[in-house]
Amino acid sequence: MRHWTILDCVLTFFRWALPICVTLHALRHKRNTSACAGWIGVCWVGPFVGTALYLMFGINRVHRRARKMIDHHSWEGRELLAKYRQVMDGHLAPLAKMLGRLTERPLMGGNSVKVLHDGDNAYPVMIEAINQAQTSIVLCSYIFRADRIGEMFAEALVEAHRRGVEVRVLVDGIGSGYFRCAIERRLRRDGVKCSRFMHSVWPWRMPFINLRNHRKILVVDGRLGFMGGLNIGEENMLRLRTKLPVADTHFQLRGPIVHQLSVAFAWDWSFTTGEELRGEPYLPEPVPVGDVPMRIVTSGPDADLEKIEYGMLQAITLAKTHVRLMTPYFLPDDRFSAALNLAALRGVVIDVVVPRSSNHAIIDYARDANLRPFLDAGCRVWMADPPFNHSKLMVVDDEWSFVGSTNLDVRSLRLNFEINLEIYDTGVARDLSAFMDSHRKNRLTHHDIDRTPYLIQIRNAALRLFLPYL
Repeated sequence: MRHWTILDCVLTFFRWALPICVTLHALRHKRNTSACAGWIGVCWVGPFVGTALYLMFGINRVHRRARKMIDHHSWEGRELLAKYRQVMDGHLAPLAKMLGRLTERPLMGGNSVKVLHDGDNAYPVMIEAINQAQTSIVLCSYIFRADRIGEMFAEALVEAHRRGVEVRVLVDGIGSGYFRCAIERRLRRDGVKCSRFMHSVWPWRMPFINLRNHRKILVVDGRLGFMGGLNIGEENMLRLRTKLPVADTHFQLRGPIVHQLSVAFAWDWSFTTGEELRGEPYLPEPVPVGDVPMRIVTSGPDADLEKIEYGMLQAITLAKTHVRLMTPYFLPDDRFSAALNLAALRGVVIDVVVPRSSNHAIIDYARDANLRPFLDAGCRVWMADPPFNHSKLMVVDDEWSFVGSTNLDVRSLRLNFEINLEIYDTGVARDLSAFMDSHRKNRLTHHDIDRTPYLIQIRNAALRLFLPYL
């Protein structure tokens, strides 16, 4: 007969106590039923390892930390921006009202926007803006390479710092290098304040290791802003003819909307470093420059959870004639897919432009396994020729545009910190529609899918199972 020891009693206690605690916590805090059931199952099968994994990766400390920050920051300047508040009418008025309530940001009038395609056109304008900076520069980029282009930006930022401009640079802790971030070391060496978003080599010190800051923001003197899908690296300069050139779309902004863009950066910077960016250098009083209504929409696994996706879903629901989408990665969740397919079934023309080959073959394989339902519903899917286009664009009824950093995949819509811009302007919408239409070269058909070899179809279907992590 086996005698129980104190160690046996302790192990038995934790064998049952740990999964019970995890179960109670997951039931209380996990919104996604699949994730909740998965974590509970893992912890009951392997109580000790499962609980350790749940503590490191399953608890959204980002959301908890963000809620604490809400009561301590007043960057939004609601009173300051009230006089630029815009009210929309027409069939998209419910969209503007919904996003106003969802984001708690007003739709701002008095703005101008300029579309900049590819690094060839965007980088010179951005560097010139940095060179002309007088008070402040804030820059956030998912990828900031230490190559020829990165060095051009670094040199401009260092020179601005030396002439007394307040410079803050935020790069992602994974996208710009997990174990070694050369650009951070380069900037810090010359005195520029640069930080890596949510980075630590120790997993237990990371708030949530699977999360990334995918935003691209540049604001100069609080009055000139840039945002979109463009990272900083040689591959974005098409004239350099790199091994895998990347086309992209960026946007230059002026007007009160730049205040909202600055606030988005200030929030991320405070979240990362604890420093609050306030006052005239970063948030000067807005000055109207044009007449285009705009609003910044942010999303992430914090207080902004799924807000960009909700905006897209509402726009698709309200669409009457046409929805155009351009994205480098097309792996939407069931909710987004259903909205697109239902719109197509009720007669809305749905055009989805994706690259024939992206810079991630695995994502292409998973995407290909997911396309048949869209064709069945009547959506038109177009496979764009090289160079690989990294633009993230959405236009509804040639009236409303939604642009920024968000890909149409689960990672961008649920896990990443993203930033988009909604634009209520027919001129901008028609220009972006024409740009997307110029990439409609090869329409995907059922026959294209059917003739795919059986083993390739199985491979693609298997990879689709990893959709939330791609």
